[in-house]
Amino acid sequence: MIEVGAFYLGNSRCQFVVWAPLLKQVRVNIISSEPQVAPMQQDEQGYWCVIAEPVEPGDCYFYQLNGESERPDPASRSQPQGVHGASQVIDQAFHWSDKDWTGIALQDMILYEVHVGTFTPQGTFEAIIPRLPRLKELGITAIEIMPVAQVPGQKQGETEEAYRNWGYDGVYPYAVQNSYGGVQGLKQLVNACHQQGIAVVLDVVYNHLGPEGNYLGNFAPYFTSKFRPIWGEALNFDDAYCDGVRNYFLGNALYWFETFHIDGLRLDAIQGIYDLSAKHFLEELAEKVADLSQQLGRKLYLTAESDLNDVRVIRPQAVGGYDIDAQWCDDFHHALHTLVTGEQHGYYQDFGRVEDLAKSLREGFIYSGQYSLDRHRCHGNSSIAEPAEQFIICSQNHDQTGNRILGERLTQLTSFEGLKLTAAVVLLSPFVPLLFMGEEYGESAPFSYFISHSDLELVAAIQKSKDEEFKQIGYDGDSYDPASLEVFEQCKLNWDLQHEEKHQVLWQFYQHLIQLRRSHPALKKLDKQSLEVTVNEADRILIMRRWSDQEQVLAIVNFSDREVNINTIPDGSWQKILDTAEEKWRGSGATLPEELTSDQPLAASAKSFTLYQS
Repeated sequence: MIEVGAFYLGNSRCQFVVWAPLLKQVRVNIISSEPQVAPMQQDEQGYWCVIAEPVEPGDCYFYQLNGESERPDPASRSQPQGVHGASQVIDQAFHWSDKDWTGIALQDMILYEVHVGTFTPQGTFEAIIPRLPRLKELGITAIEIMPVAQVPGQKQGETEEAYRNWGYDGVYPYAVQNSYGGVQGLKQLVNACHQQGIAVVLDVVYNHLGPEGNYLGNFAPYFTSKFRPIWGEALNFDDAYCDGVRNYFLGNALYWFETFHIDGLRLDAIQGIYDLSAKHFLEELAEKVADLSQQLGRKLYLTAESDLNDVRVIRPQAVGGYDIDAQWCDDFHHALHTLVTGEQHGYYQDFGRVEDLAKSLREGFIYSGQYSLDRHRCHGNSSIAEPAEQFIICSQNHDQTGNRILGERLTQLTSFEGLKLTAAVVLLSPFVPLLFMGEEYGESAPFSYFISHSDLELVAAIQKSKDEEFKQIGYDGDSYDPASLEVFEQCKLNWDLQHEEKHQVLWQFYQHLIQLRRSHPALKKLDKQSLEVTVNEADRILIMRRWSDQEQVLAIVNFSDREVNINTIPDGSWQKILDTAEEKWRGSGATLPEELTSDQPLAASAKSFTLYQS
């Protein structure tokens, strides 16, 4: 692999490397106390290189292309003046204190998704650090950070709060968002996480680049017209000159692992990575990460977001898979969401039965080849043979919340009993759970889609697109202005809530669930084979039994809004260890007994989750 970017070598020397195979001339214009324009030499693969001096960390630079336009570095590590400004030379030196860090095994991860800009009032990496002990107290073992690549925005006065973006509009995949704290800020956060025993997963986007500040096409054939994706031009992973594109993104993945000590990458929407070559980009990526894992002596993880319901994503390469460690399981979310909210618009029309959730608990994917009303075609393949730890599940995340017209969390969509029930189903499932920041205490602030593009025509186009998107999926009412500062401010977490009344009880409930998951052998074992699920569709009852050696648990889940009689339970003598209807959890009062046997009449409280052990 060939590393691209600006590399400070010490002693006022810096190496610049950029891929531009079709250009006739490339020079680097260094903006410093001793400005200079240094000509670069091209090799046979189209990489231009020069070692220039004197250059110091903090100096800025542009590339001059064919003696005409000046553009920032596609592999810039820092964009202090935003996406249209000069790139900056960075000194990567950092004092790490995590030399004994060995990571967190995937099956032990309790993931917690964070958007840096709205997680704290300050919206920075540094401001997250004081919150880590509280997350550790909750039981979180890994935070998953939404994308941090530099996004477009414009300053308003002396504040940088105008930089508002989810992160999926990034146009400099190597540059850490300057308003978050840049390179040093991210390293400080990762270092602090490791000191707390918390792993860090970073969300990266290899399926498209944002529309504003996207200058990669000026340098090389980074894009192809072979495909028609929904997000801008398709990246060129399999057409002429694709080797340089693949090198660019493979290098980016390794950059996060090597330079920032990141523990895992979450690959955004891999269905948008179009590649018909003999070795798919994802296969090559998995190979490179596996090699680096071996060199570092600790396991590095790749997880993927995919709506394909295709087990090839997570299967080993030896049996034709891409060898990604795990993937998000949207089917689980959709099945659970429809049961607790009753919503049936858009893709939710494909779900709504208790048996849907039961199938997901047994297998992972619900759609494994059958017809989908929403997609108007058959969808998916069977995941029954895939290990449980390869599926990441949730009841809330940035997409499922933020792509709603009002950005409502479950707090606004179901009752307090519904919140407890969904938490228990997720955290006591056989899969890897992910929480969305604030859900652990019932955060009431919305999480809406927000942007801060400086191109007003682009803002108008995005507004129109959002309006059409919401209409297509059945939402009524007026949309909102995603570029509004007020919309962004409303999305910030209200941290004080977690110490108030029901919010505090919910936080304690989440903490208790995580403790149960980590301590009880039958819950700690992530195994779909040691699991049995039955349903009573008419009464909206799900009964799940899980076991490990001599230990077993029995969950009775009532999705109905009324008390329901339970007719049959597995044989045995069962002792209650959790009941969401108990008054200690602000319930209306438990109706199921402390001990139960298979021959006694039973009644489950409305919207309740009760757990027994034997």
